[in-house]
Amino acid sequence: MLDKIKKLRNAFKVPKNVFALGWVSFFNDLASEMVYPVVPIFLTTFLGAPVAIVGLIEGIAESTASILKVFSGWISDKFQKRKPFVMAGYSLSTFSKIILGLSYTWPLVLVARFLDRLGKGIRTSARDSLITESCQENIRGRSFGFHRALDTLGAVFGPLAAIMFLSIFNDNLRLVFYIAAIPGFIGIILLIIFVLEKKKKALCFSDVKLRWRDVNPSFRIFLFISIIFSIGNSSDAFLILRAQNLGLAIKITIFAYVLFNLTYALFSIPAGIIVDKIGAKKVFVAGLLIFATVYFFFGFINKSLFIWVLFPIYGIYMALTEGVGKAYISLLVPQEKSGTAFGIYQTSVGICSFFSSLIAGIMWNYIDIRVPFYFGSGTAFLASLLFIILSRKMKTVK
Repeated sequence: MLDKIKKLRNAFKVPKNVFALGWVSFFNDLASEMVYPVVPIFLTTFLGAPVAIVGLIEGIAESTASILKVFSGWISDKFQKRKPFVMAGYSLSTFSKIILGLSYTWPLVLVARFLDRLGKGIRTSARDSLITESCQENIRGRSFGFHRALDTLGAVFGPLAAIMFLSIFNDNLRLVFYIAAIPGFIGIILLIIFVLEKKKKALCFSDVKLRWRDVNPSFRIFLFISIIFSIGNSSDAFLILRAQNLGLAIKITIFAYVLFNLTYALFSIPAGIIVDKIGAKKVFVAGLLIFATVYFFFGFINKSLFIWVLFPIYGIYMALTEGVGKAYISLLVPQEKSGTAFGIYQTSVGICSFFSSLIAGIMWNYIDIRVPFYFGSGTAFLASLLFIILSRKMKTVK
């Protein structure tokens, strides 16, 4: 069995920790994505919450995760320990599934989503730093792409599992929430057993400081572009609600979401390999332009048939930006301070995500359901244009 696992890892040409973390993320995302596409439907259909509340909950949840990433990243840099943060984060996210099952009012759903994103905020920067420390520079794109692929593969099987259990248990959403905790626990066990971290000496406070004036200018530019883009990049919950708005039933809507994640997973590793060969800038710009196009058509269409085209293309956008962006950041900052850098990036993006989701919910409720998508398309196009103009000044400096 171990020989087969080793052959599989060698086939992807990634280090042991990256391979193990990929499977940990697979099971965690399997659990999370059994829940995620169901939550907005659970809120609006079963608990009677307005769409604006969905935007509020998603905004608070995502911004909480992102604000914590800078602190957890900095602390993990200070103590030069990554695994304890990763373990604590995945444990909180698993526990949140049980809280969801106990929710009978939307504030308790907010608590559950808060705990889930709290876990993400604690683990993400440390996990990305652990991936960075586990591989050489020339395979960073491949390593982050592999991790993103397995993470997203969990997002393919998660909704499918949700559809299966909803069919078996007659749309009992609460039972699905409880079942979702099981793969979360499996991921925690894999993390404890297979992910190893080298012992490193803790840094003093002066060594771990990441002074803004000393930060690589390329990192500043990339952060600026990402913030502009994130202002219009609202929660994917709005895509799910848009699909339902166009007439798709609950299970069919979830299946469309599966198609998005499948495309995302399939393109993540190739995107990472391309980045290692031609660099992240061109790949990232392509991703932004695809997003701008997809969001425009999410607002423009009036037939559910187009959902089956737009969701897969949206998956390609994700593959060209998520792992790609992290691989690029890993080349812009010193390795021992990577946790702080990842945290700054993800916190900044997350704060914008709070406002983007809140704004999208208000636009949906009080202006027109198409407006959030046109707004997101515009900010993405502006970000891509600025990225092209400013990218000449960007250099990867170690």
